[in-house]
Amino acid sequence: MSLKKTNAARFLDTLKLPYEMSSYEVDEEDLSAVHAAQSLGVAPECVFKTLVARDEAKRILVACIPAIEEIDLKALARVANAKRCELVAVKELLALTGYIRGGCSPLAMKKHYPTFIDASVLAHEKIYVSAGLRGVQLNLSPSVLIKATHAICEPLVK
Repeated sequence: MSLKKTNAARFLDTLKLPYEMSSYEVDEEDLSAVHAAQSLGVAPECVFKTLVARDEAKRILVACIPAIEEIDLKALARVANAKRCELVAVKELLALTGYIRGGCSPLAMKKHYPTFIDASVLAHEKIYVSAGLRGVQLNLSPSVLIKATHAICEPLVK
């Protein structure tokens, strides 16, 4: 069965960048990236979750970190040249990005926001990020994600 293309997949198609799509059974009680990794049978450090933050100037920032890690908001603020930042409320996610919790892709958001990816991404040949729907992941090389999002790679985890 072929998967229906998501906006994130179509965005990569537009850029002529390679990727594969994978799906898994969604557990509404556990929307974590760790669950996605377990369901796909891949190491959780290869699945990157997308987090959305706001700095003191109300600028929206996107961060991608490994599923098993916790964001270091001070590190994110530092690389974004901000004084401080905090994660946005889940209820704001759809309006800001066009995506919902558990299905937030760093690609093809409503607007292009500054994007930062944890430096550990460079140690992987392939990674997974949300395709923009719960239960659907994009498998791509870190260089594809970096190119598509114009991301900066720096240490972002505690």
